Amino acid sequence: MEAAVIRKRLNTFKSAKGKLTKVSDDVVMEVLRGWEGWSGSTADYFREIGITKQQLAVLIKKGKKLVKSGKVMESEFKEIGVSAMGETVVSNGVGMELRLEGNRTVKFAQVDQLIEFIKKTS
Repeated sequence: MEAAVIRKRLNTFKSAKGKLTKVSDDVVMEVLRGWEGWSGSTADYFREIGITKQQLAVLIKKGKKLVKSGKVMESEFKEIGVSAMGETVVSNGVGMELRLEGNRTVKFAQVDQLIEFIKKTS
């Protein structure tokens, strides 16, 4: 979903002081899906949707809990499995999130992008 639309939907849950209260699950999921699809930095994303870094962290955590608990069934993001070294990568879906040292995350929309990244970093 477009960041401007997410910003407008989030503004309906903001108090006069800018605090987010009682954000609905569907808006939380829009924020999570928007963040997963964002190609820039996380700092650019939270600025674009008009919230703070801490507010974004809370919304992402809540969204991931919703997905994990099964309350939200629709998901564009699918896990992929990587077999042993030298073998091929098997993909069940359309994306992968790779967590690096220092709590950094790299997201790949296509398996080919992941393979290219691994080749360049090895």
